[in-house]
Amino acid sequence: MIRRRKTKIWLLVLGVLHGIVLCAGFFAPYDPIQQDRKNPYLPPMHVHLMDARGHLHLRPFVYAFQLRPGAFDQYVEDPTQPRPLKFLITGDRYRLLGIFPARLHLFGADNARIYLLGTDAFGRDQFSRLLFGGQISLLAGLLGAGFTLVIGWSIGAVAGYFGGWRDDVLMRLAELFLALPWLYLLFAIRAFLPLTVNPLQAFFLIVAVIAAVGWARPARLVRGIVLSAKERDFVRAARGFGASNFYLLRRHILPATSSVLLTQAAILIPQYVLAEMTLSFLGLGVPEPVPSWGNLLSNLQQYSVLVSYWWMYLPALAMVPFFLGYLGLASALQERSNAYKIERRSLGSLA
Repeated sequence: MIRRRKTKIWLLVLGVLHGIVLCAGFFAPYDPIQQDRKNPYLPPMHVHLMDARGHLHLRPFVYAFQLRPGAFDQYVEDPTQPRPLKFLITGDRYRLLGIFPARLHLFGADNARIYLLGTDAFGRDQFSRLLFGGQISLLAGLLGAGFTLVIGWSIGAVAGYFGGWRDDVLMRLAELFLALPWLYLLFAIRAFLPLTVNPLQAFFLIVAVIAAVGWARPARLVRGIVLSAKERDFVRAARGFGASNFYLLRRHILPATSSVLLTQAAILIPQYVLAEMTLSFLGLGVPEPVPSWGNLLSNLQQYSVLVSYWWMYLPALAMVPFFLGYLGLASALQERSNAYKIERRSLGSLA
């Protein structure tokens, strides 16, 4: 019961986080590619409830920034320019869930711009780019993990059920992929693909590349389960009654691999998100101006940005809850799987 509750809690946490990213257009105040060239590298604005004179306000507000007198590229809050936050405000156009056109945003301000996480070199809102970039990175991780599991599931089922030379060839190939460092293999595969492509093509190239790298471990795990399942008494009885190989796999053997596939999915998704971030960080992923978590951090390759603009690190911190959520879910699923195996063994010994 406790293990099931932990799994539900982690699923709820991940559901909320993914829901925010999925509805990025509503939660983000601005278009992620819209530029404000007058405000490059503007620091994050602080939300206040109390003004400079000590008066408490019911509506939260921020102060506009002005350059510090006698200093270059250093900003201070201007107490004479408060910008009240308004909620459920009409703003830039976007497509909710990528389908429905909308203009309603969670917050904003009239005739002024609010930068909760600052701006980049082109004056683009980092908070909006963080949310929209999560759509690219998380979708790449989800699709890549899905394709990897389908490939590993198919190869593991064929190798474990049919055995013989098929098993030998497929498992030697899997051992080769396991022996190679996945990061260098990722770079090697991406290097053979064209570099100058549009953002949509680049996205699908990334998904294909990361899906082709990590299938070996799920395949070996599925193979082990299939080897065990095909020798069970009820499978042998069904085979004796004339059941076909397809029926045995579909009805009795492959359903036993579901727990392993779910656990592997929870492990692979954050790994593949990190893979997309690595490729985009190095300029091999989704190109500008489309945001992704990788190219949000690519500005940190410049030394001046690295030492002067601390808010450019914030996208890296925002990814931590997603990774912790997936790792917690993987741990909870693994505990449930181990408890189920122990329960089955105890029931088998009693029988």
